[in-house]
Amino acid sequence: MRRACFPSGEHADPAGLRRAAALAGAFPGLSGVYCSPEPVATQTLAAAGLRGTVAGALAAADHGRWSGLPYAQVAAAEPEALRRWREDPDAAPHGGESIASMVRRVSAWLDGQSSLDGTAVVCCDAGPIRAVLARVLGLDPAAADRIDLAPLSVTRIASAGRGGWRVGGVNGQPRIPDLL
Repeated sequence: MRRACFPSGEHADPAGLRRAAALAGAFPGLSGVYCSPEPVATQTLAAAGLRGTVAGALAAADHGRWSGLPYAQVAAAEPEALRRWREDPDAAPHGGESIASMVRRVSAWLDGQSSLDGTAVVCCDAGPIRAVLARVLGLDPAAADRIDLAPLSVTRIASAGRGGWRVGGVNGQPRIPDLL
């Protein structure tokens, strides 16, 4: 995201890996560790000293032919398509996955975690985190897409019983008290 481009399998940058490495050992007693399949997520997790399950359901949205392109280039070349994509969560003018489809995919994964007992860590792109927030808070996917999420920040959710969830924080600093 540092390049202001649509995601396309980026690798973690050295500064981010140093920040993640500083978290090594800060996650004792986890019930689960998951990450999206993107290289940046698997590299960040490894730098933090964690190994986990790669969950395809946590992948960033497929942006089709826009993958890797700068936002400014897409805005100049396809302004109407970009506007439609930003305003309509079901639109996928790029030929990839719509935001609504990604939210359904991530929500199904989250619903399958309701029996998790304890604390888990998930490392993924901002899109799936917004999808989780949309599901937990009952937000329209377009509304959740307007939530700013800082790199290597912590979003905490907790089971509220009966398949429900509660948001405990967004954009927290990754510190031991925030994670346990």
